[in-house]
Amino acid sequence: MHPITLQAEYYQQFDADLAREVPGEGYGGWQSAPLTLDLEHTALVVMHAWETGTPQQYPGWYRAVEYIPRSQEILANVMPPLLATARAKGITLFHVVGGGDYYSRYPGYQRALALAGPSPSTPRVATDATWQELRRFRAEHVFVGEQNRADVDRGFAALDFPASARPLGDEGIAENGAQLVALCQDAGINHLIYTGFAINWCLLMSPGGMVDMSRAGVICSALRQAVTAVENRESARTEAHKAEALWRVALAFGFIFDVDDFVSQLNQ
Repeated sequence: MHPITLQAEYYQQFDADLAREVPGEGYGGWQSAPLTLDLEHTALVVMHAWETGTPQQYPGWYRAVEYIPRSQEILANVMPPLLATARAKGITLFHVVGGGDYYSRYPGYQRALALAGPSPSTPRVATDATWQELRRFRAEHVFVGEQNRADVDRGFAALDFPASARPLGDEGIAENGAQLVALCQDAGINHLIYTGFAINWCLLMSPGGMVDMSRAGVICSALRQAVTAVENRESARTEAHKAEALWRVALAFGFIFDVDDFVSQLNQ
């Protein structure tokens, strides 16, 4: 595969202007530049793409996770042409999974398991009655709400890949960072371009997300139109937390690319 040149968005986090009332307003801010990607060492990642049913099936899930409709729109309209082009051009494609056991039968997961070996375990602290009460309070008053729990549990019990983002063949499937690192090492990958849900939550912090992979030396970027974010009451209208998360990715992990530019350059 020949290299491609993409317009990459990055964030210039310097120079603060100490003469200003707010020095940080002197930062260069969002910039863009044409950068070369070596496709032999670059992979596309689809993370936590889930079949989430309908509001009629799981009303409580939709009440607690307001970004589901946005994720469904991306899965319906953005993912099919993106993944079809990537596959046609021979781009390495990985899937990062979680939330249930809907993937263990796939050959790509069995391959990751063989490459990585047994998953590392994280020691757990001892819990007590106060810990249990604090967790109960958070579940009822922070997320997901007592009235929503049954629907959320039913949704996760039936979790599966959506038809538009289902792994094909032996595309690598990882449930944690160790497995994704092993897949990267096997394929010679050092740059991951993430898609999926949600850019400010799972794609950053969940096993196999950017925090894990950056510790292994991987550059972690994202496709702007192929992600959405967890929003709150104050940010939902403007999707301000998606904007903040894209800044975080551009500052700490990699670059932000445009889906149409990515597909167009692959097709040249």
